[in-house]
Amino acid sequence: MKYSVYKQDRYTVFQLEEENMNSVVAPDLKSELLAMQIQGVNNLILDVSKVKHTDSAGLSAMLQVGSSWNTSGVFVVSANPYIRNLIDITHLDRVLFIANTVQEAVELVFKEELRRQQEDNSDETS
Repeated sequence: MKYSVYKQDRYTVFQLEEENMNSVVAPDLKSELLAMQIQGVNNLILDVSKVKHTDSAGLSAMLQVGSSWNTSGVFVVSANPYIRNLIDITHLDRVLFIANTVQEAVELVFKEELRRQQEDNSDETS
């Protein structure tokens, strides 16, 4: 599996450099992403803009990682129109943060961090 990782102070971008996110790639993708969570990455942006084809295994990997991740940090998928359409059709947009570009994903990470901080502050004052 080919990919690149770009670490910033408040988030990490994992760019999948594969045209197919299928049953061959999905297990390795899921393992790599969950390993990053164990290593302490709080906020992760999965950039699948180069993916041209996916199957249920690819979608399932995103869902499983997102479900695990969003309890400790923020997981955002930056998707091209093809992947975005599949996410919308399967209603994964109801449980995952989805962005059209990496920059939009970064903004979503910051907004969600701020929302969670405000929520924590209001819980402390209640």
